[in-house]
Amino acid sequence: MKIGIDRMAFATTDEYIDLRELARERGDEPDKYTIGIGQDRQAVVPPTQDIVTLGATAAKKLLSKDDKKHLSTVIVATESGIDNSKASAIYIKHLLGLDDFIRAVELKEACYSATAGIQFAKGLVAMNPQSTVLVIAADIARYGLKTPGEVTQGAGAVAMLISADPHILALEDTTVSYTKDVMDFWRPLYATEAHVDGKYSTNVYIDFFLQCWQRYQQMTGRQLDDFAALTFHLPFTKMGKKTLEALLKDNQSPVANKLREQLTASQKYCREVGNLYTGSLYLGVMSLLQNGQVNPGDWIGLFSYGSGAEGEFYSGILQPHFEKYLSDVKDDLANRHQVSIAEYEKQFNSQLGMNQDDVELDWQSDPALFILKGQKEHKRIYQEKK
Repeated sequence: MKIGIDRMAFATTDEYIDLRELARERGDEPDKYTIGIGQDRQAVVPPTQDIVTLGATAAKKLLSKDDKKHLSTVIVATESGIDNSKASAIYIKHLLGLDDFIRAVELKEACYSATAGIQFAKGLVAMNPQSTVLVIAADIARYGLKTPGEVTQGAGAVAMLISADPHILALEDTTVSYTKDVMDFWRPLYATEAHVDGKYSTNVYIDFFLQCWQRYQQMTGRQLDDFAALTFHLPFTKMGKKTLEALLKDNQSPVANKLREQLTASQKYCREVGNLYTGSLYLGVMSLLQNGQVNPGDWIGLFSYGSGAEGEFYSGILQPHFEKYLSDVKDDLANRHQVSIAEYEKQFNSQLGMNQDDVELDWQSDPALFILKGQKEHKRIYQEKK
C-alpha cells in the first residue's frame, strides 16, 4: 500500500518587505542579503495573524467537505506556539469546522517537527487506510530588529494531507534520523525571539545531512543518479546551496549539475517569503514541483533539519498529475503588497507576544479569511470572516 502526501497548500501574509531596502536601511550592501544569504523578500506579519490563522488558511485551501469526513487527526508542527499547554491544532480544528470526533495535537522540535508529523501520520494511515491525517507546518521566524538574524525572518504555513494512494508523493519506508544534543539555536520560555549561533548552526546542519545521507546510502544502496532532485530545509536559501556543494564538491557531471539546477528551482518561493521554520522544507518541495524539471515516477530526496538538533533524510516517488494537487503559490506571492521598513518595524513590535492584558486589534483592516481579533481574559479570540 502506498502512503504519502496527497495534497499540499501554502499560505502567508499579504505584506512583504524588499530586502534590498532593508539592507540599505541597516547600512549593508544589498548583495549581502540577496546573494550572501540568498533572500529577496520577507513576509511581514500584522498583529492579526499568527500560526493559527496562517495554518487554518493553508488547510482551508486543500480540504473539501468529503475530506473532512475522513480526517482522523490534525497535527500542527511549530516552534511558534501560542500556549504552553493547549495545542494550536485545537484552535485550527475549530476554525475549519471539523468534526469533534478527531485527534488534535501539536509537535515541537525546532524546524524538524513537520517531518515527524508526516512519519506519525503514515503510521496512522497504515492502521486505518480509509482515514487521512492533516499535517500543518506553521511558523513565524523572529530574531529581532537590527540583529544578525533579521534577514532570515519570515512567516507562513504549509498544509499537507497524508493518505493512502496519494496524488503527489508516495513515501518510501526507509528513513534515516540523526539526533544530538546541540546548542546551535534555541528560544527560552521567557523569550519571543530566538538565540542562534549562526556559523555553528550551519556547520551542524551540513554535518547532519552528510551523516544521514551516508547512512541512507548504506541502507538502500541508492546513489545520486537515482534522484531527480534533493530538497532541503531552507531557513535561508544559501543554506541549501552550501549543503549540496558539501556533498557534490568538485563534481561537474550531468547528474551533479542537474541537482544544482533543481535546487535553484526549489529555492524560488523561499527567496520570496523568508524562513518558515517547520514549513521551509515543504515550501521548497512545492517550489521544486512548480518550477523544476520533474516528472511522475521521479525519486525526490528530502532532508529535514531542526536545531538542537535533529535531522532526517527520506524520499518519495512523484505520482501522475501531481501538479493538480498543489495550491497556486505564484498567485499568492503575486497578490501581496510591499510595505515600508518603518511599517514593518511597527508591525514587528505590535505582536501580541507575551502580553497578559486585554487587547483588541484592528482586525477589520486585515483582508485575510481567518484573523486574530485580540485577547480577553487571557484567551485569544479568533474569527473566520464571512
